[in-house]
Amino acid sequence: MNVVKIFYKDDCPMCPMAKRLKDSLQKQQVMVSEYNVETAEGLAEATFHGVMALPTIIIEDDNENELGGWRGTVPRVEEVINAVRGS
Repeated sequence: MNVVKIFYKDDCPMCPMAKRLKDSLQKQQVMVSEYNVETAEGLAEATFHGVMALPTIIIEDDNENELGGWRGTVPRVEEVINAVRGS
């Protein structure tokens, strides 16, 4: 199953929109992991994915292959759901 990873920082002006996206995706039964880049775990994961802009939303498959993503912007819920479900 594909997973959505959301990278954020507490003082990022667009990150609250990314957190709302997370809530909307979870209501649609989409698996979401979130990472605060100000924590060691979040920074390590962000470094692994080459995250340079916040918020960043990445879609991965079961093997951690990146299927798509948005960097420095927050997509519409429908865009993410279509990408996750392969539409």
